[in-house]
Amino acid sequence: MDTTWLPGLLQLTDSFFPTGAYAHSFGLEGLVQEGTVTHAASLRGFLLEAFLPALGATDLPIAALAWTTLGRVGGQGKEWETGFDAEALKPEPDWNEVEEICRRCAALKPSREPREASENIGRQRLEMLRLLHPGGLAEAFAKETQARQWPIGAPVAAALEGRVLGAPQSAVMAAVFYSSTAGMLAAAMKLVRIGQNTAQSLLSEALTLAPPMLKSAAALTLSETGSFNPWLDIAAARHETADGRLFIS
Repeated sequence: MDTTWLPGLLQLTDSFFPTGAYAHSFGLEGLVQEGTVTHAASLRGFLLEAFLPALGATDLPIAALAWTTLGRVGGQGKEWETGFDAEALKPEPDWNEVEEICRRCAALKPSREPREASENIGRQRLEMLRLLHPGGLAEAFAKETQARQWPIGAPVAAALEGRVLGAPQSAVMAAVFYSSTAGMLAAAMKLVRIGQNTAQSLLSEALTLAPPMLKSAAALTLSETGSFNPWLDIAAARHETADGRLFIS
């Protein structure tokens, strides 16, 4: 198996990579302020019963669908060919389908803060991708985004990164799973009285659930994506007007 894409994918998903994700708790701070998540046990409950199920129904399938769509030329099933002249951007993916996925990604986050957090991270990832891998698919995507003014969610940007690097769908989804879960738990260490050992134990437990989650998410169609969790959405909405905040979201 060709793994020349692996170093690049590790770079793009590392906490050292400037995506701005460190400034977000992805809704956790709102739950801490509500008194819902207060210790390791309640954090574990949030992780297993709310965070991961939502991830498996939203960001993971969106990343899978975006990866597939960005790899097709004009919706005909032919794989995108790399290494062509950036001025000759034909053939291209079906941008109407890409736009539909991007707008669906935004619509899956009804609360403003999580939606804007995903879009800010996505745009930052796109700009860094254009800097590190100029031309080609990244530039074509940026051109269409600017023209059509569609939102760029973090999982769509991750799929674009994977396509530019030549990473398989499963690797892209695994990267989204890991970076999302590790990012939330890193924020938890600043909000809840837990240490690194507890955070790593929870991360390891979550990672054991990754294989079946990735398989299930990859099988979802765009119309099947979505997660209903008003508990989390309301906490995120209240976080917008909190007297004090450590994180943007």
